[in-house]
Amino acid sequence: MPTPTPLSSRSPLRTRLAFRFARLVLAALVAAILPEVGAQAGAGGRPECPPGLAKKENGCQPPGHAKPHVLRVGTFRGIPGPFTTIQSAVDAAKPGDWILVGPGDYHERGDYASPGDEAGGGVTITKARIHLRGMDRNQVVIDGTRPGAPQCSSSPGDQDPGPANAQGEPLGRNGVLVFKADGVSVENLTACNFLDGAGGGGNEVWWNGGDGSGQIGMGPYHGQYLSATSTYFEEGKPKAEYGIFVSNSRGPGRIAHTYASNMADSSYYIGACPDCNAELLDAHAQNSALGYSGTNSGGHLLVAWSEWDGNKTGISTNSQNNDDAPSPQSGQCPDADQGIHGSGLCTYFVGNNIHDNNNPNVPASGSADLGPVGTGMVVSGGRFDTIAWNRFENNGSWAMLLVPFPDTGNPPPIANCAGGVVPQESDPFPLSLLFDLGVTCYFDDWGNEVYSNFFKGNGSFGNDTNGDLGELSELHDPGNCWHDNVDPDGVTSFPLNLQDTHGTCGVPNHGAGLLSPLSQQLICATGLQGPCTGLPGNPGYPQTTEVALLPLPKERPMKDPCQGVPQNPWCNKGGDKHDGHW
Repeated sequence: MPTPTPLSSRSPLRTRLAFRFARLVLAALVAAILPEVGAQAGAGGRPECPPGLAKKENGCQPPGHAKPHVLRVGTFRGIPGPFTTIQSAVDAAKPGDWILVGPGDYHERGDYASPGDEAGGGVTITKARIHLRGMDRNQVVIDGTRPGAPQCSSSPGDQDPGPANAQGEPLGRNGVLVFKADGVSVENLTACNFLDGAGGGGNEVWWNGGDGSGQIGMGPYHGQYLSATSTYFEEGKPKAEYGIFVSNSRGPGRIAHTYASNMADSSYYIGACPDCNAELLDAHAQNSALGYSGTNSGGHLLVAWSEWDGNKTGISTNSQNNDDAPSPQSGQCPDADQGIHGSGLCTYFVGNNIHDNNNPNVPASGSADLGPVGTGMVVSGGRFDTIAWNRFENNGSWAMLLVPFPDTGNPPPIANCAGGVVPQESDPFPLSLLFDLGVTCYFDDWGNEVYSNFFKGNGSFGNDTNGDLGELSELHDPGNCWHDNVDPDGVTSFPLNLQDTHGTCGVPNHGAGLLSPLSQQLICATGLQGPCTGLPGNPGYPQTTEVALLPLPKERPMKDPCQGVPQNPWCNKGGDKHDGHW
């Protein structure tokens, strides 16, 4: 896949200076948007302490808590620990304890101990303030394949579908599952090949505050220096769904310095949180149906300084009437908070490199399979989001889309189409048409602001409306606004001249209609009505031929895995007052 040339080497001086200034502004966003995360992560000094902890002489500690224990799994630098499995150390740990894991391929099977109706975790953490850290990101592997199989084997016979339910069906598996436990950190390790089944699963690393409950059941969390992938995919067989997944959490939470690939839904997910208080920083998503998915997520939320390439769709955030309740997806600040610009917006997608998302040959399933191929970012049925200072390059369909979300699903009892409209046969157009099409809840898009982004080489598929910007929406007050975006070849959009007609924020407006050429092209690109090789007079969109998986690259580990850890035989330099280094 092509690597984009740095901006400074091929942009005019004025643009270079603008983007350098933007990076300085971005540096202040972390603290400004999510002050609670910034304050907690950095309290007492070192920023490597997980949220809610402060750096003390005996490591990262909550105020007033006694010195924790350090439980060691495997062997590190010739020194064995007392535990051979991660789950056994988790079971022995108490809130506040650290679990360090030496290099090795760990076929964890905690979910086999007492299976229920839902997929469990190879490693399940239900205790607060447990800190799980590998000693080497690339050599500590939590492996979903069968015991004895080669590390992250791609062989069909080596895959582990999980324990069976009462009907004899494999439940599926999750990798590291943090369930309703506040203050848990997972760091410096790799998870692979945890696949879905009759009970869900397929999540490599998951902070779960109550998936499907419509309730927020978890507070602070922290993940960094993580890699998540799958080496196995066969059509119609169990598959890896999500790389790094956070649901039903109020935060504050931070996911930083991570990589995820080969997922049938998305590499990253943050959802089911009206006020997420979350940061996703320095992520890299490749070869998935969606690089990022955020259903019904909003409030204080920052997705920044990350790279999204080689996916079918780079970033997708949406409203949906499903078990990720409550809907809708809204970036509006909660309560009286006015955000950093005083505009009342608190969800930001900023400083991202979104390029070359043109890949139809990725694993895909469910609604993620309907992501429009060749699209950098799409806000679907979302409102009040800010998209600024990003770089969009070489996305063959559209770089940036604002569109509605017509939900045709059968909603669970916890979902009531909050923030959407239930179409009726007697409604005026377009709702009457949506009723005829089986739409059960319709979410339009409005109040979003897209500005100061850089675009180049988008729309290369050459279909009508393909290009930099696109908007489908009905009349709203406020409507969406687009301004100060640049393309060295001239910004392209549909409707035409969006930055002229929709350049003022906070005023009523609308985009193209549901019967417009943009809508028709979008339906074709998603394959919503079946395979669509193109509309009359158009070259069309690439179709799936054969799914290909990327090998897992070696990723940057923590520089010092002993940082912030209380003294122990693996982190013993300096005696009782050691600085945390080896």
